[in-house]
Amino acid sequence: MTPITPELVLRAYTIGYFPMAERRSDTEIFWVCPHHRGIIPLNAVHVPRKLRSLWHKHPYAITCNRDFDATIRACAEAKPKRPDTWINRPIMNLFCELHAMGYAHSIEVWDHQGALIGGLYGVALGGAFFGESMFSRADNTSKLALLHLIARLKYSGFSLLDTQFITKHLTQFGAIEIPQASYLELLDEALKIPAEFYCGEADLAWDGLLLQPNSTTS
Repeated sequence: MTPITPELVLRAYTIGYFPMAERRSDTEIFWVCPHHRGIIPLNAVHVPRKLRSLWHKHPYAITCNRDFDATIRACAEAKPKRPDTWINRPIMNLFCELHAMGYAHSIEVWDHQGALIGGLYGVALGGAFFGESMFSRADNTSKLALLHLIARLKYSGFSLLDTQFITKHLTQFGAIEIPQASYLELLDEALKIPAEFYCGEADLAWDGLLLQPNSTTS
C-alpha cells in the first residue's frame, strides 16, 4: 500500500478526493470523492440575522493559526450528539504536517478567560479552500469561525470554498450541492488563481466582505 504523505493528500485535493477514517479509533485512511459536492458560493454568502448581530457585538477573540493542534484535536473529540468522528490519529498527524508546511490553516474562537470554545480547520491550495471540520463548545462559535474564514477567503481572492458535504448547519450560509463534474470545473479554475491565504491579524468588522446586499436577509 502506498504510504499516505502530506504531498499525496495535496495531490488528492487537486483531483477532487479527500481523506477520511471510519472512526476515530481506526488506524487506516480511505479516499472519498462524492458524486455531489457541497460548496458555499463566496459571492452569495447568507448571514442569518441573529448571527449578524452577534458578529457586530464582537463577544469573543477570533484568531488564525494560533493553535492548529488544539483545533484539530477539538474537532476530533467525542460529544454527546456525536459520540465518534472520522478524524483519527493518522489524519491529525497528516494535517499537522500540512499546517507546518503552510497549507493547512485553523480559525479559533476564544472566550474572555482564554479558553478555546470554537473553531475550524482546512487546506488552502491556489484559490480553493477545502474545509475539513469545525467544532463548538459554546453556542454559535463554529458559525462565527466560519464567517471569519469566509471574510479571509474573500479578502485573499479565493473563488472556491469546498464544504465536502451539505449539512443543515452549512445551508444557513448559502451552501449548495453540485454534481461532481461541476465541482471539478470550479476546482480547476480555482487552482489557477495565485491566491495566498491571509493569516495576519484581522479586523472582525469586515462588513464590506460579508454583509453584502445579497447576504443580509434573515
